[in-house]
Amino acid sequence: MQKKYLRLLALPTKSFFLFGPRGTGKTTWLKDLFKPDLYVDLLRSETYLELENTPEKIRDYILALPKKSKIVIDEIQRLPQLLNEIHAIMSEFEDKYQFALTGSSARKLKRNQANLLAGRAVTRYFFPLTYGELNKDWHLENILKYGSLPMIFKTKSEEDKIDYLMSYTETYLREEIVQEALVRNISNYHRFLKHVAIMNGQVFNLSNLSRETGIPRATLDGHFSILKDTLLGDFVEPIHLGAKIKEVSTPKFYLFDCGIVRTLRQDIREPLREERGTLLETLIFSELKTHIKYSQLMWEIYYWATPSGNEVDFIISTSKKKIGIEVKSSKTWKPEFSKGLLALLEEKKISKAYGVYNGTEKILKNGIIIYPVTKFLDALGKHEITF
Repeated sequence: MQKKYLRLLALPTKSFFLFGPRGTGKTTWLKDLFKPDLYVDLLRSETYLELENTPEKIRDYILALPKKSKIVIDEIQRLPQLLNEIHAIMSEFEDKYQFALTGSSARKLKRNQANLLAGRAVTRYFFPLTYGELNKDWHLENILKYGSLPMIFKTKSEEDKIDYLMSYTETYLREEIVQEALVRNISNYHRFLKHVAIMNGQVFNLSNLSRETGIPRATLDGHFSILKDTLLGDFVEPIHLGAKIKEVSTPKFYLFDCGIVRTLRQDIREPLREERGTLLETLIFSELKTHIKYSQLMWEIYYWATPSGNEVDFIISTSKKKIGIEVKSSKTWKPEFSKGLLALLEEKKISKAYGVYNGTEKILKNGIIIYPVTKFLDALGKHEITF
């Protein structure tokens, strides 16, 4: 029997959209926790074709159910026209049904100006497995190597993990996005994905990337928009804190999973080397973003840097306060790691400073709370990373 993990996302009490990359476990979570009375899978050709030709049939299926029934429409972005029927049912029968409308992206819904149910459904997001969900099955080295998509923990051998990641990047990141007509030039898109993986977690300039790849800047804007809208990656924008020195103005981009990064870079079979630092940043960013979404926090994630190289990996901002987080893969915390945090503390640009490293001891030094990776993630999950 395969092990199941208790996911940290709370089940909404009203109808909801659930968006997340393919393979993150949305379907399993819904079947285990939501327990639908009707499950409509739009990835099934027979179901898709029937409802594409006669979308009004969804109404017949739903109205045949008893009161207080729960309905899942999986991959709703494939047939946005169903949302008109669902909206009509919601308006007519009020609280008789609860809907879970899932998808790997809201992009197609927005592009087609789909009916988003006028506030009758809340929006939630789903991500790969986290430290708090994996518990004893969480091992830093394995997460950095292969990521934390649920299927990784259902495969025993390293070769099976690699096969899965290679299949994922081929059939989903490439073929399915192309099939959705989101890109026209396949070779350009493949080249773009590899460059994004190589640049993962680094400051980049779109004009420079355009010259390196030979892809027009306008096309690159569209490609990044696809990755962001399909939740496969996200920008971390620079924050301008009004420090006494010049600050960087270009963003970083992080893909959503370490295993996907390494697979797209084509070094998934190689041992971890110098990329360990940016992979750990990717992991911490993913954990922060998931914590914010699952806990419904009004936090924003930025980074801070100067042209001279002074930098803080993440600035977490609320309307009133900011904290800084510096991430290092070293097993010892060196004094130079604190430089950016100390500069911002001294100028009172941040209220608290945190370090994350690969050591074993929690340290308090010059006002900076420095955590081993696991202790930081444990403190994050317990809401102990405060302002």
